[in-house]
Amino acid sequence: MLTSTIERSIVNTKIVYFGQLLKSLISEELNSCIARIEYPEDFKIYMDNEPLLNLPDVIIIEVDENDNCFEQVEYIKAHPFLQGLIIILLGIKDDVEWRKKALELRVNDYYTYPFPIEDLCERINFLVKFRLIKPKLAELSQKVTAKYEIPIQKRIFDVIVSGTALFLLSPLFIFIAAFIRLESKGKVIYKSKRVGAGYRIFDFYKFRSMRQDADQMLHKMTALNQYANAEENVNGKSAFVKFKNDPRITKFGSFLRKTSIDELPQLINVFLGDMSLVGNRPLPLYEAEQLTTNEWATRFIGPAGLTGLWQISKRGQKDMSERERKELDNYYANNYSIFLDMKIILKTFPALIQKEQV
Repeated sequence: MLTSTIERSIVNTKIVYFGQLLKSLISEELNSCIARIEYPEDFKIYMDNEPLLNLPDVIIIEVDENDNCFEQVEYIKAHPFLQGLIIILLGIKDDVEWRKKALELRVNDYYTYPFPIEDLCERINFLVKFRLIKPKLAELSQKVTAKYEIPIQKRIFDVIVSGTALFLLSPLFIFIAAFIRLESKGKVIYKSKRVGAGYRIFDFYKFRSMRQDADQMLHKMTALNQYANAEENVNGKSAFVKFKNDPRITKFGSFLRKTSIDELPQLINVFLGDMSLVGNRPLPLYEAEQLTTNEWATRFIGPAGLTGLWQISKRGQKDMSERERKELDNYYANNYSIFLDMKIILKTFPALIQKEQV
């Protein structure tokens, strides 16, 4: 049995358990706060008929011998009153495809038996607490955007430089686009959602340097993440993702990255006002969601930029820690000026050629 400390830590958490293979084990340990659903036909009935004020905090779903597992997850994700429900999957067989599907559906965790029940309890405790305090990016955007306005002289400089550069580089853009299409199928410009100043979300442009199936390969490469073992990671997860000798990168894409030519389409973002020439790098949503604490959210009250302090300081060096990068971002947000911007721009050109493929 669990210790009394662990039992008390989840005593106010309502958990629903669906499945039969591990129910005796899990139910015995979580008996004081768990409800059980054994049959597929009862799953939707329970979810649809449970009073709003009595909805569970966590649902644990067995994957083995449950043909409807991922349909059940999709149902929860689509339900207007269940979208905040913490979903944990349990399995006896470690199936790669199941884990891939779970990742795509963004379940909160996936355990394969045998595992320490104490770990499961601690994870539940963390997820419940994190759900209560985790700010939503949309809410943060409304609160923070009003506090940041790009200085007029910085905006004028951005428009003039980016507009001129786009005009002069247009022949190069056509040449690069042709090479990308010749090497691999897919779109020439890679577009992704990024979070910039004030947690504002926008479409971020780059020349595609990876294989077309790069996003599908990402979940298999977690252990290769350059920042994976940082001590300050939240729950073992890194806020930044970076790989050395990334196997997803094409041969021509490797050249584009080494010379930073793949970044040139971001001049469009600068011209449109999504970001500035100099600032903190706009982050993917999954990275920005992990930087909402008081210590690290400071980076978002400064401008997002094409180049910045961390790029000219240690870009391409494997000893660039996650904490160092965060601290550089915070420093720029608190101290940016036109003079600092000019200094960074002048130092950016020597930093364009990277020593390592990261």
